[in-house]
Amino acid sequence: MRLRPPFLKRIDTYIIGKFLGTYFFSILLIISVAVIFDYNDKIDKFTQNGAPWSEIILDYYLNFMPYYANLFSSLFVFISVIFFTSKLAGNSEIIAMISAGISLRRLLRPYLISASVIAAITFYLGSEVIPRGSVTRLEFENQYLRRKKNATYADNVQMQVDTGVIAFIEHFDGPSKTGYHFQLDKFEKKKLVSHLTASSITYDTLSNERFHWKINNANIRDMRGVRERITHHNQIDSVIVMEPSDFLSTRNFQETMTNKELLEYIDRARIRGTGNLKPFQVEYYKRYASAFAAFIMTVIGVSLSSRKRKGGMGFSLGVGLVLSVAYAFFQAVTAGFATNANVPPIVAVWLPNILFSGIAFYLYKQAPK
Repeated sequence: MRLRPPFLKRIDTYIIGKFLGTYFFSILLIISVAVIFDYNDKIDKFTQNGAPWSEIILDYYLNFMPYYANLFSSLFVFISVIFFTSKLAGNSEIIAMISAGISLRRLLRPYLISASVIAAITFYLGSEVIPRGSVTRLEFENQYLRRKKNATYADNVQMQVDTGVIAFIEHFDGPSKTGYHFQLDKFEKKKLVSHLTASSITYDTLSNERFHWKINNANIRDMRGVRERITHHNQIDSVIVMEPSDFLSTRNFQETMTNKELLEYIDRARIRGTGNLKPFQVEYYKRYASAFAAFIMTVIGVSLSSRKRKGGMGFSLGVGLVLSVAYAFFQAVTAGFATNANVPPIVAVWLPNILFSGIAFYLYKQAPK
């Protein structure tokens, strides 16, 4: 006897099984083909640059597959829905369901449950798993494909690390995580009340506490009214809200952050007055929008393929693919609006979902009831 939740009927488990089975099978099939083509395209670079097999498989392709599977998740959702729903319609199963009194709205329930599972997986992968894997994948690409090393130093870095607190580092060395000629100024009501200078500052990687720095050979000048006090310290353990990654950000740096890290970075950057925040905001909102796209593509797919047609699934698949490509293209274009046209990032990212939600609603109204 098969166990299933009480709110799911046999028709629900049947459709959910078909949907999710087709979805994961299509991902496995298409990503396998993509890996083969990608390897054939890059085999010369792998050989010339001496990439070890272990790193090719574990560092690159093991992170390549979830990244691209998630990137085209909405397309896989659509193809899956079209494929098995057209077969149901072609076998007159949907006609039988509607004749038995099952409305299209009721028929959508198992589809939307499946879309919820896919959206949850997509969001979790995009916000937690893939960012961690992207660190390894991008390092591999920089080393063996682009032959480009990440930035290892920065000069003349100035940022606001807290309200009224300005930090300055003349030179920061990435490998040693040490900054030289460090200054920390504190202002109250636009008046300088504390001025710290130090020969160097080192990020403490052994500390369990985040933002922990060791300030070496420091002089602190406190100014309160007409009184001033100067003190000297050989070493100070201090928490300053900045990290080495704040100075050495690399290409696609936002892709390597989890959602929590993205929010923290955006909040810190706002305090510091950092100008180029929009790529990070676009990445944050895109993760939610991409997960929601599973529902839109599901409704569009069901609405197009639930009618029995003489040509089979060809027409539905053709129209759907055009809409999917248009969605991906529109998503890429509107993301550029945030940086080039001063459109708020949340609006730019969600605009394709809003537009295609309208298309999905229209097609649903036109579908056979």
